[in-house]
Amino acid sequence: MTGFDLRALLAERGAERYELHTRHLNHQLPRMLHTLGFDKVYVRAEGAHFWDEEGNNYLDMLAGFGVMGLGRHHPVVRRALHDVLDAQLADLTRFDCPPLPGLLAERLLAYSPHLDRVFFGNSGTEAVETALKFARCATGRSRILYCDHAFHGLTAGSLSVNGEGGFRDGFGPLLPDTRIPLGDLAALERELARGDVAAFVVEPIQGKGVHEAPPGFLRAAQDLLHRHKALLVVDEVQTGLGRTGTFYAYQHEEGVEPDLVCVAKALSGGYVPVGATLGKDWIFKKVYSSMDRVLVHSASFGSNAQAMAAGLAVLSVMEDEELVARARATGDLLRGRLAALVGEYELLHAVRGRGLMIGIEFGRPSSLGLRSRWSMLQAARKGLFAQMVVVPLLQKHRVLTQVSGDHLEVIKLIPPLVVDEADVDRFVTAFRAVMDDAHGGGGLMWEFGRTLVKQAVGNR
Repeated sequence: MTGFDLRALLAERGAERYELHTRHLNHQLPRMLHTLGFDKVYVRAEGAHFWDEEGNNYLDMLAGFGVMGLGRHHPVVRRALHDVLDAQLADLTRFDCPPLPGLLAERLLAYSPHLDRVFFGNSGTEAVETALKFARCATGRSRILYCDHAFHGLTAGSLSVNGEGGFRDGFGPLLPDTRIPLGDLAALERELARGDVAAFVVEPIQGKGVHEAPPGFLRAAQDLLHRHKALLVVDEVQTGLGRTGTFYAYQHEEGVEPDLVCVAKALSGGYVPVGATLGKDWIFKKVYSSMDRVLVHSASFGSNAQAMAAGLAVLSVMEDEELVARARATGDLLRGRLAALVGEYELLHAVRGRGLMIGIEFGRPSSLGLRSRWSMLQAARKGLFAQMVVVPLLQKHRVLTQVSGDHLEVIKLIPPLVVDEADVDRFVTAFRAVMDDAHGGGGLMWEFGRTLVKQAVGNR
C-alpha cells in the first residue's frame, strides 16, 4: 500500500485550483473565468445540479458541453464502474476479444440497424478522425466536404473539417477539404462532380449557433453522394443519444441512412472518455482487408473495460428512464415557453432547436436607447450581448449556460436529459429577469457590457 490519499490531497491543495491552472495549464482559462465572474468553487454535483462551497444550488444548462447526458453521478453508471473495477478484468491485453466491446457495439447498432460495425476510440474528435480515415480508405479518394460553421473537433484531421476559422488559424496546412453552406445542394453537387470527394461530414444540427439542416437536405445529400460514389458521414457527437428527441438527430428525417456515424460525449456517462464510429460492413472490410492490416487503425485505450461498462450502463438508463421521449417532451416545453417571449422582448429575435438542444438568438432592437447600447457592443465585438446574458444568469440566478460560438449572439442550452418541469420553470424565470433588466436599461448589466467592451478592445 502507498501513502497516497486523494481526499487528503484535495483538502490540502484544492484551494490552489486557479493558481495551479495559471501556473501549469492553459493560463488564459482562469483569466477568462475571473473576467466573467465564473471563478466559482463547486464542491458537489448530482443530476442537473451542483453546489458551491457555500451550499448554493446551481442549475446546469450546459451538461459539460453535452457530456453529462444523464446528469452527474448517475447511480447506475457509478455501480457499473465499481463492478468493473472490482472484477479485476484482464483488460487491454490486445490479444484477446473481451465481451464488453462486443456487447456495447451490439446495443449501439440496434439503434441504427442499417449499420454493421463499430470502432471504439476515446473522444468525439477521435471518432471523426476514424470516419475521415475510413472514408478515404473505402473510396480511394482524399477530399472531404464540410459545412460553414461546422465543429467536428480540434485534432488535425477533424480540424480540417472545422468551419470556424478561429480554430484553424495557426495550425495549417490541413487535409484537402472544401467548405459549403449548410443546406446548399447545388454547391454539394458542384464539388462532387470533380470526382475526388471521399465524403461529406455534417452535423444534423450544428452546435455553433444551433442551426438545423433544412428539411430534406440530408436525404437529398445522401442520394447525391451515393450517385457520385462518396459517403455520408453524420457527426452525432453532441446531437446523438437522445439529445434532440430521437436517438440520433438524423432520424428526424425519413430515409436517411448514413454510411458512417460518430458518437461520443453522453456515451461516457460523464466518467470515462469514449468515442465510437459506426459504419457499414463493406467500409470496415476495406480498412481491415487482411490480417496484415488488423491493427492499421487502433487506439491504445479504445474499448477499455471501464468505458465499455459506462456505455452499457448509459444505454440501459436511457431505456429504463425513457430519456429520449423525456428529452423530446421537456425540450418542447422549454422551447415553447421561450419562443412565447420573442414578441415580448425586442432584443430576443428567435428560439430554435429540437429536444434539449436549443438556441436563443438575440438581435438589433428597434427602440433608440437600446439600439445605441447594442451598437456599442457590436462595434467592439459581435457576441458580447449574449455574453452579457450568460453572466447574470450565473452570477444572479445560479444558472450555467454558454454562448454558442465565437462572435455569435446566440446562447445554447444543452442541459442533462434528466431536467424536469421545475428546472424549466427556474430557467425561464431567471431568463425573464435578465431580459427585464436588459430592456429596462439595467445599470449593472450594461455596466458589465462596457467592461466587456474594454476587454475586447484590449485584446485586439
